[in-house]
Amino acid sequence: MEKKGSTSFSISFFFFFLLTVVVSYSSLVASQNHNITTVFTFDDSTLDPGNNNNIPTSFKSNHPPYGRDFNGGIATGRFTDGKLVTDMVVSSLGIKDFLPAYFEPKITNHDLLTGVSFASAGSGLDDQTPDRGGVIHMSTQLVKFQECLARIQATVGDASAAQIIQNAIFTIGAGTNDMIINYYDLPTRRLEFSPPAYHDLLLRKLETSVTITNYMFGIHSGLYKMGARKLIITGLPPIGCLPVQATVGSITPGPDMLERICEDQQNEDAQAYNIKLQGYIKRWQEKLSGSKIVYADIYNPLMDMIQNPSKYGSQETMRGCGGTGYVEVGGLCNNMMVVCSDPSKYIFFDAIHPTAAAYKHLANVILQTVLPSLGN
Repeated sequence: MEKKGSTSFSISFFFFFLLTVVVSYSSLVASQNHNITTVFTFDDSTLDPGNNNNIPTSFKSNHPPYGRDFNGGIATGRFTDGKLVTDMVVSSLGIKDFLPAYFEPKITNHDLLTGVSFASAGSGLDDQTPDRGGVIHMSTQLVKFQECLARIQATVGDASAAQIIQNAIFTIGAGTNDMIINYYDLPTRRLEFSPPAYHDLLLRKLETSVTITNYMFGIHSGLYKMGARKLIITGLPPIGCLPVQATVGSITPGPDMLERICEDQQNEDAQAYNIKLQGYIKRWQEKLSGSKIVYADIYNPLMDMIQNPSKYGSQETMRGCGGTGYVEVGGLCNNMMVVCSDPSKYIFFDAIHPTAAAYKHLANVILQTVLPSLGN
């Protein structure tokens, strides 16, 4: 007669085995359904897994408390406590555990076949933005993708490389730093442009990166000309609700002085930019044969987290986990300052960037609403 404990163990093991098969199969099916085996990302810190680590800039996060929840507490250069949205997406699709930085010295040609990130924290569409931080320009990121493409071709041959690029997702997240650094907090561009005019400048810059890029020496083309066919373009977040912007707004003379609240005008500007961006995307889609270009809404999901934190298991919405949570980013966010005990209760990890918990919700939005639009 079989012992009760043995039966319980057998049943538990069966359900564990079944769960493992289902999860593995679901990841495989998700990847196959979208025909996606490779992901490339470009532009700023929300997509940068550590490209700034080895360049002379202060825009770095390869130090604690960043990375406290990433693979045993490793500070990789991601501006959060754990994984970025793109890390979660490639993991959910069964491609790999996380998306590495192209500028990582140990990156191999084999790594390139499933994707890398070229994004650089502090970068933007306006050349003045990366100039201020000494970070990697969007044009340089595209040149490096050309280099990456040549390495892929040398590894698998031109035909296979073309297939990899055609089925890859290309994600561009840009514009937030331009608005914060060059428009709101430093009035460099505000002296030259109205918000709508500056939006137009940024979107024209973005258009050249997506379509045809004609820089001084004509050394590279836009992503479409280099074979990209599936593109995700992210909109602006609610910039006025970022902790640092709420802090800056509180020291500006006016009726809300010393009160840390969302800057409504900045949020309205972000929404206006996003509407224009969607119009541009529609025109690109019509013009670029064989392309599938999808807008990724970051504004509304993040705003919902801020306005309805309990729905997401959060408690703190206007303050980052690191330091005082009001202004600290990069080098100012360190273990010498007060750090929260549970980042999952916060929307923001530092004064600009979301926590891994918040990124998880955004990743779910991408997986559920954006990827299906790319089709097979």
